[in-house]
Amino acid sequence: MTALNAYAGNYELEFERPLTALERQIADLEHQHDTGGSSDVDFRSDIRGLRQSHTAMLKKVYANLTPWNTVQVGRHPGRPQTIDYINAFVKDFTELHGDRHQGDDKAIITGFGRIGPHKCLVVGHHTGKDTKEKIAANFGCAHPEGYRKAMRTMKIAEKYKLPVVTLIDTPGAYPGIAAEERGQAEAIAVNLREMSRLKTPIVSVVIGEGGSGGALGIGVADRLAMLQYAWFSVISPEGCAAILWKTANPETNASAAENLKLTANDNLKLGTIDAMIDEPLGGAHRNPAAAADYLEKYLIQTLRELKRFKVENLVNKRYERLRKIGELGEG
Repeated sequence: MTALNAYAGNYELEFERPLTALERQIADLEHQHDTGGSSDVDFRSDIRGLRQSHTAMLKKVYANLTPWNTVQVGRHPGRPQTIDYINAFVKDFTELHGDRHQGDDKAIITGFGRIGPHKCLVVGHHTGKDTKEKIAANFGCAHPEGYRKAMRTMKIAEKYKLPVVTLIDTPGAYPGIAAEERGQAEAIAVNLREMSRLKTPIVSVVIGEGGSGGALGIGVADRLAMLQYAWFSVISPEGCAAILWKTANPETNASAAENLKLTANDNLKLGTIDAMIDEPLGGAHRNPAAAADYLEKYLIQTLRELKRFKVENLVNKRYERLRKIGELGEG
């Protein structure tokens, strides 16, 4: 398998099928060229032409994504997860476990490390790579102990005057009976309150899915950003469709995604986020290394800016930022 299509494995997005067909043609020609089949034929010119066509088609497809297409890209199984970004640019990462009440939730990763010159705490959702990991992490849906673990480690960061970086990637908090019995809503509410007044810089980035309170539980920050093809909303398109139209199908899911205004561009216009971080052409799943580089540069620059504020001013500005969300004005 060539580097061009190695990102996808057997997974194929419906709107990318013309691209996939072109990638297979390129792969076949590259294989023939590498193995020396039909040695009197030079495939390099054909490969170059197909690659140019592929790039042009990729630009056209991704310039015209619908909100529902964006949701599908944000969920791509090849998309980098929190652990991938940690491995890519968080130096000397040391993971911390447990909430000291119930247990250690695999859906939340916490630990100290260094991003560029900045020592910091990294907190992020973990969705899992294979089936075993996904089941252990509830597909990125955290239990109360996950949010309590996150807050416990944030308090440690505050004590040692270290900034907090959170990476959001969840369809929502775990909705099971056991989670409710252990205080799911209370755990998220406490995090909202405590993060709003935590006396240290906080930067949050939605790297994939940003669903409801599950995202907000680690998403109260001085700066909240989204990757270009992530989504951030009060509810998933399927959940919204099931409520409004009593059924979730491709048509109602697409309508819900359109009306929820969940893309990075929409959230930026509405003022619910502060920045959109570019992704490589065709999404982070096509070039994880470049996506990690873009994210790292954003985090280093933003942490540098936030460290210039006195902590008292930082908390006040955070409060003002949160109060302005959803503010209406008279024309």
